[in-house]
Amino acid sequence: MADMCPKCGLPLELCVCKVLDRETETKIKVFAKKAKFDKIVTVVEGIGPDEIARTTKELKQALACGGTERDGIIELQGAHKQAVKKVLARLGYKESNIDVAL
Repeated sequence: MADMCPKCGLPLELCVCKVLDRETETKIKVFAKKAKFDKIVTVVEGIGPDEIARTTKELKQALACGGTERDGIIELQGAHKQAVKKVLARLGYKESNIDVAL
């Protein structure tokens, strides 16, 4: 017997709960800040705790940069604000939920 999704009751192969959660998720904030030695770090806030590890890995690979996730935020080395928005949209997050600070 196939595993069932505890949220919707459908088999896991047919379940779309993760996609729907991404679409209805709270606002995602993307901004840059200065870290040690005047280095720029791009910060992404608002990714759900169950998706943060996978999203961090995908962002690091797509942007060819280092980074980490800690305390519910993603920190990427370098200034990647606009590129992060494009990658997040490609990963299935709604562009209207992604707020990029100027």
